[in-house]
Amino acid sequence: MLLGLSPSRKLATFSAHNAWIHLSVLILAVGLGAHFNISSTEWMMLILAAGFVLAAEAFNTAIEIDMDLTSPEYHPFARDTKDVAAGAVLVASLTALVIGILIFLPFIAHGQEMVPDKQVTMKAKVLDILNQERRLIPGTDTETNFQQIRVEVLDGEEKGKALTVDNDYLNLKRGEVFYLMHVTNEVDGTNAYVVKDPYRLPAVFFFVGLFVLCVLFFGGIQGVRGLLALFLSFFFILYLLLPGILHGYSPVLMSIGISSLIIILGSYITHGFNKTTSSAVIGMITTIIFTGFLAHAAVDSARLSGYYSEEAVSLHFNTHGAIDFTGLLLGGILIGLLGVLYDVAIGQAVAVEELARAGEKLSRREVYLRALRIGREHIGALVNTLAIAYVGVSLPLLLLFSQSSAGVWEMVNQEIFSTEIIRIMIGSIGLVLAVPITTFISVFVLVRR
Repeated sequence: MLLGLSPSRKLATFSAHNAWIHLSVLILAVGLGAHFNISSTEWMMLILAAGFVLAAEAFNTAIEIDMDLTSPEYHPFARDTKDVAAGAVLVASLTALVIGILIFLPFIAHGQEMVPDKQVTMKAKVLDILNQERRLIPGTDTETNFQQIRVEVLDGEEKGKALTVDNDYLNLKRGEVFYLMHVTNEVDGTNAYVVKDPYRLPAVFFFVGLFVLCVLFFGGIQGVRGLLALFLSFFFILYLLLPGILHGYSPVLMSIGISSLIIILGSYITHGFNKTTSSAVIGMITTIIFTGFLAHAAVDSARLSGYYSEEAVSLHFNTHGAIDFTGLLLGGILIGLLGVLYDVAIGQAVAVEELARAGEKLSRREVYLRALRIGREHIGALVNTLAIAYVGVSLPLLLLFSQSSAGVWEMVNQEIFSTEIIRIMIGSIGLVLAVPITTFISVFVLVRR
């Protein structure tokens, strides 16, 4: 403890041997806090920890000076007092160290985990299959096909390069083209080649072309209008709806607005500017608004978070929590309703128009009831179609849960199931409401007796 030093020398020794250490650590902590953009609460904890250490060191120095003044000769009590004071500084320093670890370790660990691998995707062609056998998936008792293949890179910087690649993802054939991913670990520089996807674009383009030809051949000018409306729908979704949601606008309001825009432009482009189309448009927009309120009540009462899939969780992290996923779920319900709703509304409006022309002596009430009869038949088929379509999409999930040991009601209560049930019910209710709403509006607009 440097007992022979004077108080002034003691203070100088403290400044030289301890203050610079504490100051250096404090500067480092402040720099890390600024770099990682820690929260105000974490800044408060950091400042309190630093102040605690500096105050403990100051008290320790004061006690040592006091002991040197009151007991210049060696005394065991003076030694014990100084040791206790030094121990207090050690406890304060260790406490501050723990606080610093708790604050900065998650950032440092996160930063280490988030070092992205360099990934380059390229087309490749199978030259030869060197080996093919069945192997167990590590950690399971399930077998999978394993291939060792010789491939040639077809594009990119490695074009023309021949590689030997292990493949346990696809059953590739000699001469088959597929997408190969070159992964470079940015930490240790290791390289790996992974089979990513088969080359599906030729098949995709073929069936898209076949669809367009069928629509043009059998639909004529109406088919052309329908394709234009479809193109505009995708344009509005990709370039208005999605960017708007990513920029933080309400998914519900954006979905209602874009849905209304798709309904208005799509209907008038396909069916022309007339009273029948206008009746259907008003009916669809009214139904969308009613369904939106109902969907909000359903999602809120069922306490659905919107995090019901891996895609939603990944999007949440990629956007740093900037998206309202409950609203996104509501928007998805409304957008998913559009296609079938369009069919119902246009069908009802045309039914009212034809009934009014065929039965000129029919009153508005009679036309409404007869059109409603047609709508009921339409509802029976469409509700079943909508439900079966959702079940078809979720078939792998249903098979997975059919093997679960959990009870039926426990599985239904899980968000991934509850979300799909709510989606089906709200969509079906929207279709049912569209029939009387659109029929009523069409009768009011088209029937003048």
